[in-house]
Order: sequence, then structure tokens, then C-alpha cells
Amino acid sequence: MSNTKRTSKPLSLTPATTAGKKAGVSHLGRETALCLVLLALAALIALLVIGSGDYPMGPVKVMQVIFGGGEGLESTIVFQWRAPRAVAALAFGAALGVAGAVFQSLTRNPLGSPDIIGFSTGAYTGALLALTLVGGSFLATSMGALAGGLATALAVYFLAWRRGSHGFRLILVGIGVSAMLAALNQWLVLRAEIEVAMAAAVWGAGTLNGVGWPVLIPALLAIVPVLGLTLAGGRHLGMLELGDDTATALGVRVEPARLVLIVLAVLLTSAATAVAGPIAFVALVAPQLAKRLNRAAGMRLAPAACMGALLLVASDLVAQRVFAPVQLPVGVVTVSIGGIYLIWLLAREGRSRTQV
Repeated sequence: MSNTKRTSKPLSLTPATTAGKKAGVSHLGRETALCLVLLALAALIALLVIGSGDYPMGPVKVMQVIFGGGEGLESTIVFQWRAPRAVAALAFGAALGVAGAVFQSLTRNPLGSPDIIGFSTGAYTGALLALTLVGGSFLATSMGALAGGLATALAVYFLAWRRGSHGFRLILVGIGVSAMLAALNQWLVLRAEIEVAMAAAVWGAGTLNGVGWPVLIPALLAIVPVLGLTLAGGRHLGMLELGDDTATALGVRVEPARLVLIVLAVLLTSAATAVAGPIAFVALVAPQLAKRLNRAAGMRLAPAACMGALLLVASDLVAQRVFAPVQLPVGVVTVSIGGIYLIWLLAREGRSRTQV
């Protein structure tokens, strides 16, 4: 009998595994590049927003002032008058983009956004109740918006519950709750004092006019940590997109994870609504645009945040300059963008069903 030596070969990856890893690295690089491009565009438009007004300044001049090269008046204009509005547009756009991505992922429907399923309307209802019953202080309005958004989210969640909260039922219940809350909001505005009604009507359109550091800083202190927690929860969101059974097999407690993500997304929506009012359609459009540019299989939160920031700051620039010196509420511009998007989405769905 001849002795044969067994030579051990080093383990090697199969071609499929190697291709999968390369695809993952390629996708991560594409997503990072997309986020960097979107952030660069958003920063450039933010500089244009800061430089717009009765005392115009170019982006280079604005950068010089930011880094300490401006005079006293220019520093006041940039830091005290205009920078809060630009920062608010970036932060609120990112918050709404992430909130929209969470809800669209959980409902598995491009129409599943906070403004469609009623959470923004509920935050507006809570703020209106605070304005009409307690007074117009920022603390009362913020707490009212937060309570209204969370109460609406919980109501929709439990009304849609039937052995789990599935996407299509959540959207239908949310639309119905949103319609009822919209009627309540109109009644509250009609019953309010004329000054309160006028302020509520302007604020209800979604506006960044008059946003200053005293109201923006508390909102940022709420948005930044919640935004970080939501981005960290993106891993569970990706598992939930695979379906409840698959997510459970992967070790995810489906309903608690879904409820936590809903609460975080409502907090983001409510914080933005408390300061700027219900800014419509950013949460609806931003995640879908980011998904198409990213060409990813699932919903990604970081590109949605960057796209939301870009959309809102660009809309604010249009709102400031299109009828200058009259400044439109930024919600008027976002509603126009959202209307165009909805028409395109419905036409696309109609063509796909016709072909089938």
C-alpha cells in the first residue's frame, strides 16, 4: 500500500462570495459618494441662502465672514439673521427625509410618509391646541406638537393592528385619521382669536421665515440625538424589509423594533413641525429620489437624510427669491414639488399596470 500525503489547500472564497463582497464594497462606495455629492450641493445652496436678501453677498464672501473675515454688520447679517434659517432648512430636511424613509420602509409603500399617513397633521393639531389654549410660547407649541404627533402615531398604529401592523392597512388608517385631524385643525383656526388664527395659518403652511437661534437650538438638541439613534437603527430596518418571518429568524423582535422606529421617526417629524410647521412632501419625495440615485435594493437612511436636506434648502432658496422681496412659506414650494412627484408616480404606476 502506498502512502499518500494529503496536502491541505488554503481556504479560498468561491467566485459568488467574492463577487458578492465586491458588489457590497462597490455599493458602499457609491452610497458614500452620493452622500458627499448631495451634502456638497446642500452646503453650496445654503451659502446662497445666507447670501440672499437686501444686502446680497456671494458664496465666497459668506465663507469669508463665516471664518472671521467680515465686518460687524456683515457678521450680524450672516450669523444672527440668515444662518439660523439655512441651518434649520438643512436639519429639518434631514430629519424629514429620514422619517419618510423609515415609514416608507416599514409600510413597503412609496406613499408611506408622515405627511400622508397623518403624523405631521397630528403634530400640527397638538401645536394648534397649545396655541389656542395655552398661548404661543415656543415650549408650549413644541410640547403640543410632540404630544400630537406621538398620540396620532399610537392611534394609527393600534387602529391598524391585526396580528401585526402591516403597511397597506397602516396607510389607509393613517389617511383616514389625517382627514379627521385636518377638519379639526380647520375648526380650531376658525374658532381662534384673529391674531392667533393668522399666525396659525401662516405657520400651518410650513415656513422658515423668522426662525432664530432661540427656537432653533432646542430643536437641534432634540433632532441630532434622535437622528443618530434612527440611523443606528437602520440595520433593523433593513431586516424588517425582508419580511416579518425572515426578520424574526434573524433575531429581530419585530413589533418592538417597528414601534421604536415609528416613535423615533415621529419625534423627528414633530421636532421639525414644532418650529417650522407641517412642511409637506419632503418626507415623501426625498427617500424615493435618494433610492433611485443610489440604486439600492432597500431604503437607505443616510442618502435620504442628505437628499432631504438638499430638497428643503433648495426649496427655501426658491421661496425667498422667486417673488422677492416677498418671501413665500417654504411649504408652498415643497407642495408644488410633491404634486409634480405624485403626478409622475401615478402615471408611472398606471403605465406599469397597463403593460402587465
